[in-house]
Amino acid sequence: MQVDEIKGIARVKIKPGALEEWQRLTTQAMEIVRTRDPGTLQYEVYFNADESEAIVFERYVNADAALAHFANIGHLMAPLMETATVTGEVLGTPNAAMATQLGDGEEPRLFIPWMSASD
Repeated sequence: MQVDEIKGIARVKIKPGALEEWQRLTTQAMEIVRTRDPGTLQYEVYFNADESEAIVFERYVNADAALAHFANIGHLMAPLMETATVTGEVLGTPNAAMATQLGDGEEPRLFIPWMSASD
């Protein structure tokens, strides 16, 4: 099964005292998505009840669009990683450039398509 669409799930644990800064940086990322990432189909942020953890759910038309997004927000990654620990998954079929960036199976972990209701 070949699926061009790339999905991402980021699981975020916000460091104590860093919520406001994480929200500020994430708001900047959202503005970039809205204005510079035409290949982004979905970009949503969800909090748990006490706002100590978040899930960021992302969908891109293809691997090139996902890579463009990460290039566009690249300057925010180091400051974001100072405010939280992040684990996650990438779902889909990466192109060669994305496969190289994902590396050896560390974070985020890659899951390739196997079965879908649309098959």
